[in-house]
Amino acid sequence: MSKNDKEQKKKLPEVDLDDTLPHQISSPDFKDADRKMEAPFVNEHGVVIGDSFYDSPNSPLNNWSTDTDPEIMAGENWVHPTNDIGWNTNQNRDLVEKKAPPKESMLRHPTKDSSYGKD
Repeated sequence: MSKNDKEQKKKLPEVDLDDTLPHQISSPDFKDADRKMEAPFVNEHGVVIGDSFYDSPNSPLNNWSTDTDPEIMAGENWVHPTNDIGWNTNQNRDLVEKKAPPKESMLRHPTKDSSYGKD
């Protein structure tokens, strides 16, 4: 980790309040969950993930051009484990707050099995 990365990590804001994200109206309550809220982190590209600002100077979003390959923003290092908009769905809130899998079936593509060969 470079000196700049260490300095950036020190400046990362705390975004949760008592294991909740009050700035997101539909975010789950992690107080009694099996997983705990995690702090924002700096990914390998020097971009802050999970701070709810989405405005890191190194972000491809702030340096976009016609030459930027969108694939640069693919992968786990772009997703925060507890401060991600996906947690705000009813199904995912149930996973956290009720510790229960959703009653609905998994999201499925009508003609493609995206899980084929993944096991």
